[in-house]
Amino acid sequence: MRILVADPLADSGVAALGRVHDVDVKTGLDKDELLTIVDGYDAIVVRSQTTIDADVIAAARSLKVIARAGVGLDNVDVDAATRQGVVVCNAPQSNIISAAEHTVAMLLSLARNIPQAHAALVDGRWERSAWKGTELHDKTLGVLGLGRIGTLVAQRCHAFGMRLVAYDPFVTPERAARLGVDLVDSVEEVLGRADFVTIHLPKTPETLGLLDRERLAMMKPTARLINVARGGIIDEPALAEALESGVIAGAALDVFGEEPTTQSPLFGLANAIVTPHLGASTDEAQDKAGTQVADAVNLALAGEFVASAVNVPGGEVDDIVRPFLPLGDKLGRLFTSLAAEGIGGEVTVEYCGHLAEADGRALGLSVLKGMLAAVSHEPVTLVNATLLAEERGINVRELSDPHSEDYVSLLRVSGTGRDGSAIRVAGTIVQPGDRERLTEVWNTPVDVEPTTHMAFFRYDDRPGVIGTVGTGFGEAGVNIASAQVGRRAAGGEAIMALSLDEAVPRSALEDIIERIGAHEGRAISLH
Repeated sequence: MRILVADPLADSGVAALGRVHDVDVKTGLDKDELLTIVDGYDAIVVRSQTTIDADVIAAARSLKVIARAGVGLDNVDVDAATRQGVVVCNAPQSNIISAAEHTVAMLLSLARNIPQAHAALVDGRWERSAWKGTELHDKTLGVLGLGRIGTLVAQRCHAFGMRLVAYDPFVTPERAARLGVDLVDSVEEVLGRADFVTIHLPKTPETLGLLDRERLAMMKPTARLINVARGGIIDEPALAEALESGVIAGAALDVFGEEPTTQSPLFGLANAIVTPHLGASTDEAQDKAGTQVADAVNLALAGEFVASAVNVPGGEVDDIVRPFLPLGDKLGRLFTSLAAEGIGGEVTVEYCGHLAEADGRALGLSVLKGMLAAVSHEPVTLVNATLLAEERGINVRELSDPHSEDYVSLLRVSGTGRDGSAIRVAGTIVQPGDRERLTEVWNTPVDVEPTTHMAFFRYDDRPGVIGTVGTGFGEAGVNIASAQVGRRAAGGEAIMALSLDEAVPRSALEDIIERIGAHEGRAISLH
């Protein structure tokens, strides 16, 4: 079969592909050039430079797999590929050691002022007393996000004799205890206790701007902050103010809200260290990325199960199940987002109606992948999802029920939050066009299409709430595409589900919750 390598790939990766297939390496193509040559290729391998959008996928009529030699998939239209039955895969574990080591390098550089001292010396200034540092031994490291990379950082810093404290509502206390980590209930407690804080959270509506002016003020004046995870989690102007005014002692960032960038209020500050997204920039990480995607492409073209698939697992997937895979991912994300305090432990995935007659294993993995993608800094795939769930103490139970009173097929996810609250969401696919519908949210019937940006409110049913919510979003500049209210009885608890054109600012969400006296409110990204 024919493979197009459209971006520079490690020689080891090209060699692994070439042992089985015909490989053409053609880099630097613009979209028109790509559209001209792409038909006839069975696989395309890219990194971050080349975009594989719906037009390219439609033009590549023989295409079976798209592989990204790296972690992110921002340059691949995964939805379009899924609709065409094209496997999309990446190299999710290729950079975790490199990212963890870069985090430790930034931490040490902060502690000992290494870049500043180097710059002074090469500039002809011997400033030994100006750059006195601090030891890591007996200091407290605060870890926000205790996934694979956060765990690797914690393990390495434990060897320095550091105390470890972490926040991650989706890791069990037992797991944290085995790592020698004191697991706490809030970001704020980590910030108040830590001498160094390292971020390993995903970028979501909930984490965007998480470390703002108010939270930075909770840190010790001697504390230092490191972010090698995702740009946008730290409010960069607020951080610059905090560094200039002495609210905190230092910061080291490898990622930024806008990339690439050569302008930031952090640049030029003596107590700020910055690098241009180098977390995965090692020979080893690039070599692993090349060989891992080559293995995935070879498996996909052989019709076998693909461990790093992010949409369909490769091989045969039942025709009844295939349209439900994207919905399963969305229901998993929704379930996790509604479990604000974390998942209680066991989650049940139910296949109802005709869906119960099919092999639903891939669908169960899709739900689990969505559940973890919303809370994991590292990429989650259909295979590593099970391992990541086990590491967090989450057990998934699958049930099949051939009876479904209201729908031909129904997918339901249920369980309890760590606070003991019951959580249940469900959805279906309707014809024509395999259209997705959410049929149950917070244990209450609804009928709404899942979209990228959504908001949900639980409140006491009474007149005027819909208008108040609309006014609140209007004042925040957020357009409501559609809204639907579900309730079990008039005057009882109601659920409002809204599809939105933009992400909801945290301040706007909190304002609306207060205005309507909501029991709960969530702004969620289902993409």
